[in-house]
Amino acid sequence: MKTNPCFSLCTALLTCLLFFSANSYSIASEAESPEDIAQRLQLRYDHMQSLTFNFNQDTRGEITGRPRKGSGTATFLKSASKNQMRWDYTNPKRQVLLNDGVLFYMYFEELQQMIISPAENLEKDLTYSFFSGKGKLQDDFHIRPADPDFGNDTATDFKVIKLVPITPQSQVQDIHLWVTTDSLIRRIHIQDHFGTVTVLNLSNIQPDALKNMSRSQTEALFSFTPPKDTEIIRQ
Repeated sequence: MKTNPCFSLCTALLTCLLFFSANSYSIASEAESPEDIAQRLQLRYDHMQSLTFNFNQDTRGEITGRPRKGSGTATFLKSASKNQMRWDYTNPKRQVLLNDGVLFYMYFEELQQMIISPAENLEKDLTYSFFSGKGKLQDDFHIRPADPDFGNDTATDFKVIKLVPITPQSQVQDIHLWVTTDSLIRRIHIQDHFGTVTVLNLSNIQPDALKNMSRSQTEALFSFTPPKDTEIIRQ
């Protein structure tokens, strides 16, 4: 399965972070508007420096053919000098998507290929921009109530909101987010203009899990050397 990295980044999606301090942040309430939910989500994300989580991904649509599934782990790190990211797909085939702050690497074990491009190209993607700390939900998206098919189940702890890019995006028509009362994203539903839908379910979310990691450990985490027989493609 060759995963579209744009969707994986979304995944990367708006998810994250430190528990709110009751003295500093608003807690979810029954009367929240979609804008209120987006605002508390943004506040929590802005106060996070790193994030790790497990994910399960399901992509389906007429263009993709049969449904495709994947799972693995993801890690994000924000700093004053650069932003880094790593996705490790372990099923069904190994893939690594890595941004070391300078270059973006996409390794596909099944194809024996690694594609390398400038990391700055990622900044054009709105969802990645949010995770890197440069984007703002309310500046980049129209914040809407969830579509009727999703709704907000009062029996659960989730609130669902819909994001529509203010500036049209080639890969994303809209995004639905399932947000917990403590402002963590547990599910992401991404739809493109051709009806392809990618759903990411996140678990074992650990805000600021890298705070005690040494510089050498961080550098090792955000680096990757492919097998010797890998074809390198530079873009």
